[in-house]
Amino acid sequence: MSDNSFIYNVSEYDDGERVDKILSALINDLSRTYIQKLIKDGNILVNDRSVKANYRLSEGENVYIDIPEPDPLHIEPENIDIDIVYEDDDIIIVNKEKGMVVHPAPGHYTGTLVNALLYHCGDNLSGINGILRPGIVHRIDKDTSGLLVVCKNNIAHMKLSEQLAEHSITRTYHAIVLGNIAEEDGTVDKPIKRDNIDRKKMSVDPTGKNAVTHYHVIDRYTFKDQPLTYIKCNLETGRTHQIRVHMSYIKHPLLGDTVYGTNKQLFNTKGQILHA
Repeated sequence: MSDNSFIYNVSEYDDGERVDKILSALINDLSRTYIQKLIKDGNILVNDRSVKANYRLSEGENVYIDIPEPDPLHIEPENIDIDIVYEDDDIIIVNKEKGMVVHPAPGHYTGTLVNALLYHCGDNLSGINGILRPGIVHRIDKDTSGLLVVCKNNIAHMKLSEQLAEHSITRTYHAIVLGNIAEEDGTVDKPIKRDNIDRKKMSVDPTGKNAVTHYHVIDRYTFKDQPLTYIKCNLETGRTHQIRVHMSYIKHPLLGDTVYGTNKQLFNTKGQILHA
């Protein structure tokens, strides 16, 4: 087996699940589309047999995964409209729209914010995070909209990274959550780690990393007998999916969040209502 190969033994939790679904959750950096391509190309076998992407796994089966070495990448600049709210010689602040991926990854090599930035900035992006993430210091989820600070040179990148690490930058999010939050202000101080069963999700866990979210109620609404609360959140930490996990933990998941909330949707929001 190569350095990019491994064996996954199917547990009772995965019994009856599709092989492409389980592997896309297990291998967080690979999209489900790319997993399906690996299955089709014979890079993924179940008990040494070729299977289709919709194959249902059984407890005790062994899944053999061989991820080929990636081809040398050249990320192409693309003329994509982006909402630039500020720009100088060191940084550029972009209001990222919902649905846009921040940087290229397997299965998402085009249409990302980085592709758009390369077109707009040319070679004027910091190189600290490599060719896939030029200029990118911090990220927000694909379906979260809002402001991202991108660095044009390595000095700005290092300075901004230091400020993020020291929490001297104030990060504020606006969100709409399900239910009526009775108090005007509150804090969720609960550690977060990757979920033990669903590896694409995060969860509150005493063994996780420290995570603190402060929230303030801006307004309250009712729609179709469903109470909703419009809140502002400030983060002391920057864990993956932090606001989504914390609000779900206190029984007020974000409107439109089918991962940490409910599949029953009031609106066709195509993702959580969260703006950075």
